[in-house]
Amino acid sequence: MISATADPPMYALRVGHLWNGTTLIDDAVVVVEGDRIVKVGAGKRDVPKGAQVVDLRRYTGLPGLIDLHTHITYYWDRKPGTRPRGQRRRPAVTVFLAQENARRTLETGVTTIRDLGSANEMDFAMRDLVAMGAMIGPRMFVAGQGISARAGATPNPDAMRQAAEDRIKAGADWVKVYGSLGSFESVETTQTITFEEMKAIVDAAHAQGHKVAIHSYGPSGVKDAVRAGADSVEHGIDLDDETLQEMVRRGTVWVPTIDHNRYYIDAKDEFAFRPETIEPLREYIQRNLDATRRAVQAGVRIGMGSDAVYTMFGQNTRELGWLVKAGMTPPQALASATTIPAELLGIQDRLGRIAPGYVADLVAVEGRPLERIEDLFDGVRWVMKDGAVVVDKRRHEQP
Repeated sequence: MISATADPPMYALRVGHLWNGTTLIDDAVVVVEGDRIVKVGAGKRDVPKGAQVVDLRRYTGLPGLIDLHTHITYYWDRKPGTRPRGQRRRPAVTVFLAQENARRTLETGVTTIRDLGSANEMDFAMRDLVAMGAMIGPRMFVAGQGISARAGATPNPDAMRQAAEDRIKAGADWVKVYGSLGSFESVETTQTITFEEMKAIVDAAHAQGHKVAIHSYGPSGVKDAVRAGADSVEHGIDLDDETLQEMVRRGTVWVPTIDHNRYYIDAKDEFAFRPETIEPLREYIQRNLDATRRAVQAGVRIGMGSDAVYTMFGQNTRELGWLVKAGMTPPQALASATTIPAELLGIQDRLGRIAPGYVADLVAVEGRPLERIEDLFDGVRWVMKDGAVVVDKRRHEQP
């Protein structure tokens, strides 16, 4: 006996103002079947007969956002007497608890992340659980353990090439490279991996169809990362004109992560940072912002990356405020969290826009983030991922 399979439900999302990734549509209708968008129209006439209507007319609709730099397995339970970096658990327990970070990320409107560094393949496990539907969270592109070297170590391009191949063989989507020092309260910029080593890593990854993200707090590491062919560069200050022009020529995506140092200043008591580390963080923020301003003027492709860890989840999109301060318009800043990262991740044919055939990832925001980007930070009221509602904080009165 052959049993009939029920058709997936059809939803008609009525959105007051819809930014589809390129243009703004008033009184929009987005028709969703299963996990896909099948039609985008405007007005009641475009609501199909029999569709379940979801009333989002009081909100601004956006594509699901993409955070290009997180560390989602960095979890802290906030237990009194503990610090974020001081807790030790079995990897499986951390994976389970990190669902809270995943939930907080979805609540910011971020439905896709690139996670750039996790121990014990915990990020692999979370990626797979989310993809299986066994865990609710943003879809994940992961790197596993990043490749690093000690400052002053003898360069070894062959070892770095092998390390890249090993990461890919283990199951990494991306290869993450720590090209310099700098992390948490430290803004040390010393380069630790040479150009030749970076090039060996990039060539090995590209030969297998994988991409590379290189961390560098200082300008020399950024310059070498760009020259070596890195697909994205994370952090960085004091970038010279030659490096910026090379980024434009190659199409390198720069992920400046300005906001993560703001977070460290705000969370200094949680981490018990020494008082003397705070002013260097403030200085780094300003130099990071200044470099981003020059990159915007030069036409560098910039991606939104929060570098979220621990209690920063739930603040993922605040980086966009810095990008606006650097000279972007709000729509340009939103592109850094939609179309630009979608292209970098190779998913531009299905994510980053609201259009027929695309995956049904949509965000409803109370306010006008296309005019005032700050409305996005606390204004997310409803999130759909893969055609399923994963966040619903709407006020249900009539618009």
